[in-house]
Amino acid sequence: MSTSKHDAFWMPFTANRQFKAEPRLMVSAEGMYYQTEDGRNVLDGTAGLWCVNAGHGRKRISEAVAKQIQQLDFAPTFQMGHPLPFELAERLVKHTPDGLNRVFFTNSGSESADTSLKIAIAYHKAKGNHGKTRLIGREKGYHGTNFGGISVGGLGNNRKSFGSLLTGVDHLKHAWKPGSEFTKGLPEDGAEMADELLDMIALHGAETIAAVIVEPIVGSGGVFMPPQGYLKRLRQITEQHDILLIFDEVITGFGRVGEAFASNRMGVTPDIMNTAKGLTNGAIPMGAVFLQDFIYDAFMQGPEEIIELFHGYTYSGHPVAAAAGLATLDIYEEENLFQKALQLESYWQESLHKLREHGVVKDIRNYGLVGAIELHSSEKFGERGYKIFNHCYWKQNALVRCTGDTIAMSPPLILEESHIDELMNALSKSLSNAL
Repeated sequence: MSTSKHDAFWMPFTANRQFKAEPRLMVSAEGMYYQTEDGRNVLDGTAGLWCVNAGHGRKRISEAVAKQIQQLDFAPTFQMGHPLPFELAERLVKHTPDGLNRVFFTNSGSESADTSLKIAIAYHKAKGNHGKTRLIGREKGYHGTNFGGISVGGLGNNRKSFGSLLTGVDHLKHAWKPGSEFTKGLPEDGAEMADELLDMIALHGAETIAAVIVEPIVGSGGVFMPPQGYLKRLRQITEQHDILLIFDEVITGFGRVGEAFASNRMGVTPDIMNTAKGLTNGAIPMGAVFLQDFIYDAFMQGPEEIIELFHGYTYSGHPVAAAAGLATLDIYEEENLFQKALQLESYWQESLHKLREHGVVKDIRNYGLVGAIELHSSEKFGERGYKIFNHCYWKQNALVRCTGDTIAMSPPLILEESHIDELMNALSKSLSNAL
């Protein structure tokens, strides 16, 4: 039985009893700042949850949503349609790497992950390769929280409570080498770690492997950057063995690293690319899976009256979400926000690495407008990370994220150098408090 106004909501990825003893509640937001229940302005150092890339309170988005929900609140996309998802898809593929010209709409990154895995297996079946069903993820990988995503994911806490998960799944090792600490940008060493995929091919047989799924930049697993050449090597190996390569760009998509997608900036084009979060600036839940033309074409070979893919969601291409996506894309394009991370990358990097002077700091990692500060753990893992996160919020009026003992940052792309100064000053004071 609930005893307070906070009891009924079982919060996701939250220590519920700890939170409800001292709730951190935001009640409004504008630009780079949240407003809290107790009347403070809190600098958003995380773009909400890697999603509010264009900043908060964008009237262009809210007005588009309000107009659309009055005009057409819902229409099905099963054997029916409405104009907006077609328009949004056409505009989105102008920003993807060449060949990723097909879009399947979902409602979240978790749904995007499971959609991509299902399509990968179904693609090989459509090509007559019925044995290609094995999926390969990576240690520390995060691909949402549905059964497919946690099966290929490599975070133990996300997996251990939920049984045996999907069968026929293996995992590459985490692509980070000791000695890479305090690298600015992508580590120079470690590209050869991609060759572990050759060992898996030797073990399982290429004829059994449908796809490899990785995040270009590891997010929830601790914010790790790929070694230079690592993703290109994965691309070479998968192409040579008829294995689909899936990039999970839920956190790196829509300008986070200085191009529309990490695939663009890193010069590696996957066969399938998962997105969500920044697609609608976090305003309305929506995800999108981008696919190479040849994958789509493989399904379009039978009679025209036959449904080619028995998969989808009631809200795939939802009109209100699509309206939010179109308005968000307008902002990204008109304000050149996909390039903003490149413009500020050097200042962000130098400001972030100055925090190395704090003795509690074990490593600092950065790329685009992504930053991570890994801390030396105290006796209890995660305790120090939470302490920094909590101190930043209550004492320094700044929102960062803690994943274990790593502080993660991904600010809205509208930030200026003054916001970087403000955030780093807040972190410096909190790090001093963490000793």
